[in-house]
Amino acid sequence: MTADAVGIAVAQFAPTADAAHNIREIEELTVRAAARGARVVLFPEYASYFVDPFDASLAAHAQDLDGPFVEALTAIAARSGVVVVGGLVERGAGDRVRNAVVAVDERGVVAVYRKLHLYDAFGQRESDWVEPGELSAPETFEVDGLTIALMTCYDLRFPEVARLLADAGAHVVLVAAQWVRGPLKEHHWRTLLHARAIENTLYVAGADHPPPLGVGASIVVDPQGVEVAGVGTATDVAVAFADAGTVERVRRVNPALSLRRFRVVPR
Repeated sequence: MTADAVGIAVAQFAPTADAAHNIREIEELTVRAAARGARVVLFPEYASYFVDPFDASLAAHAQDLDGPFVEALTAIAARSGVVVVGGLVERGAGDRVRNAVVAVDERGVVAVYRKLHLYDAFGQRESDWVEPGELSAPETFEVDGLTIALMTCYDLRFPEVARLLADAGAHVVLVAAQWVRGPLKEHHWRTLLHARAIENTLYVAGADHPPPLGVGASIVVDPQGVEVAGVGTATDVAVAFADAGTVERVRRVNPALSLRRFRVVPR
């Protein structure tokens, strides 16, 4: 571990319809992660509010970026001296909500990502309840010289999303997820996290809900595709240490990004 390495934690827990419970879990896991050296703590998708199956309560519990969930995250970040990242059910323009991921430090929101590809797959219809995010320039934030970008769950299956984040200068991509269990789903989750790290030569961290609804297996993968930290099926945190120098060294040996002959353009 180099002197300028930044602790990246994946925090695995099961959000519920009890917002106060979710905040308590987030604070407890943030304190645990900070004690293990984390400077950034990633929580799952829908960390502010979650019900299965979705119903009208999703919209009823949606919040704005200046609402109580973000306010609570800001206070937690200030007390622990970290950046807290987690899924927010954000108020939408109409009947549907936005599936957002917010990064918050002691001053407030430093980056927002809204899920681009909705989970209309494997028998699910997320688009019945959620509106897709707009195609816009990625928002990133920096921690001790490390540029960090955000992504959400199903977007992991679309390699061009991570490629755009790499083009935006990201050294680390944080993936907040509620990766639904099913045949081969843990295999897909692990494989895609490793693939996005290898093909973009950067760190990828994924935080999921634990079983029985999620697959768990929240992990951090380094730019060579090596799993460097992870949680199994428990509610817990795992911390890996990332630095920009490692990304640069890997890219000197494997300059795939500079050798490519195609660009990603919006559809």
